[in-house]
Amino acid sequence: MRIKSFDELTIQDNFIFQKVMLKKPICKAVLERLLDISIKDIVYIQEEKTLDVSLETKSIRLDVYVNDDKGTVFNIEMQTSKDMEELVKRTRFYQSILDMYHLQKGQKYMSLNDSYIIFICTFPVFSGNRHKYTFKNICMEEHDILLNDGATKLFLSTKGTKDDISKPLQRFLDYVDGQTASDELLRDIESAVDEAKHCEAWREEYSMLSMDHYAYWKEGIAEGRAEGVVEGKTEVVIQMLRKQLSLEMIAEVTNFTAEEVTAIAKEYGLM
Repeated sequence: MRIKSFDELTIQDNFIFQKVMLKKPICKAVLERLLDISIKDIVYIQEEKTLDVSLETKSIRLDVYVNDDKGTVFNIEMQTSKDMEELVKRTRFYQSILDMYHLQKGQKYMSLNDSYIIFICTFPVFSGNRHKYTFKNICMEEHDILLNDGATKLFLSTKGTKDDISKPLQRFLDYVDGQTASDELLRDIESAVDEAKHCEAWREEYSMLSMDHYAYWKEGIAEGRAEGVVEGKTEVVIQMLRKQLSLEMIAEVTNFTAEEVTAIAKEYGLM
């Protein structure tokens, strides 16, 4: 568990994934393959869009955030954290922020865009058997009645075992899982990954982000020490583990021993 160097990054890492998705033809083709739909065109709402609804609410940064020609909103992220409870809650929060952001004062609710929140996961999700789990609001008493509120949450897993998806989507998930690019789109993605890895500006950006993460955790620990709250330190350790920082770095920053960090990781199912 550690922060990877830039040279170690692959399509599985959200930093590289979102840079590859900046190529419009690739992003459009990936969306079509993930959702088995045809899209006439897409428009980037804003690269690395941060949504702040009010000063009191938590902001979110959407790395791949686009509209199609019908106004449908898509947010796609690569996920390596195995904390499913956190990921599920995150989709709920993302949906609420998207809706509040798009519904301007005085507009009618019917003006809300249809939306897809898509998490591509590099680990088994839910039952662990399927590659694709699509969630929409339905009536629990009569399952054939859909709420039709336009909100869809989609979890894809590279570790599914069922024969439950199209061959093109299977090839995409296999590629994300480390297999050789086996069709034209995947070869385009592979070339875009290589291009991203040779971009010095993005190398520098990744380095700065890594330093920001380190500084954030260090500041959190300093505040915890000032308050004398061991529970606060433990929470920071948990968050650092979820960010995949190394045990050695966590121990250095928190003044916990490596054994104590390992014990916390095991207690919270992070190892």
